[in-house]
Amino acid sequence: MNPAAFVAEALADFGTVGAIAPSSRYLTRAMLRPLPLENARVVVELGPGTGVMTRGLLDLLPFDATLLAFEINHRFARYLRSTINDSRLVVINARAEALLEELSRRGYRHVDAILSSLALGLMSDRQRHALLSEISICLKKRGIFTQYQYLHALQLRDKQLSKFDLSGLLGQYFVSVQRKIIWRNLPPAFVFTCRGARVPIPYTATEELALTYK
Repeated sequence: MNPAAFVAEALADFGTVGAIAPSSRYLTRAMLRPLPLENARVVVELGPGTGVMTRGLLDLLPFDATLLAFEINHRFARYLRSTINDSRLVVINARAEALLEELSRRGYRHVDAILSSLALGLMSDRQRHALLSEISICLKKRGIFTQYQYLHALQLRDKQLSKFDLSGLLGQYFVSVQRKIIWRNLPPAFVFTCRGARVPIPYTATEELALTYK
């Protein structure tokens, strides 16, 4: 997808796209490098967009691994299916909050790594906590989660923009949260590397599924 088409899609549906340009190779490298991909069997990508990081993941994953890519934007989902011809890639046109449900439906209990390009600042508090709860439940003991956030670090709450403390939020769900600035991206971004998932207090929406993962 060319840059102009990406910008048009972002302007039409910024709430789900959450970006103004595809991720740079520098941001992609920083997101991929911490993940245990060499021997991974199942990896999840949340919000792949046009597939910049998806292609990077597939380059590093074993030939028998599975990459589950959750993309809510219908146009991006169609684009991924039509442009990436790789049997390891499964594009799921659904919200990221359906993570546990979709894993269970496919017979997966845990995953080796999760990479997220979602705009967490545009989600409600409930959506963020529900999603991070599901992520911490399905990650293997030594699994790693990476998430980026643009440097301006804003959130939308009650139709007002305010600073968003993503480090503090991630610290509620992971023992270790490391942050790195990637300047060579539009706009510059923080990359968070999260290890040691804590046992979450399940939200009502995920409580029943969470019990099956114990």
